[in-house]
Amino acid sequence: MTVGQKVKTTLASLKSCQADLESFALETQDQSAKQMFNQFAVQTRSIIEGLESRLSEIEQQEPQYKQHYNRKTSHMRGFPIIMEVH
Repeated sequence: MTVGQKVKTTLASLKSCQADLESFALETQDQSAKQMFNQFAVQTRSIIEGLESRLSEIEQQEPQYKQHYNRKTSHMRGFPIIMEVH
């Protein structure tokens, strides 16, 4: 898995967490908890924005990694075997 793929997976997880936090804030009657969940959702959104920015940079750089990555592909029993080279 490339760095870009790992960042995309992390972003998906963070977006899910943010949605959960927003749902918790809507569902609770406790104002203190509501405020806490909303604050955590905002903080999570900030992290997401930072990672999205980093992902853009990675995607501009990654074609060179993809070329190197694809050259290390071999086949065994009809299935491609990908060997990541660092």
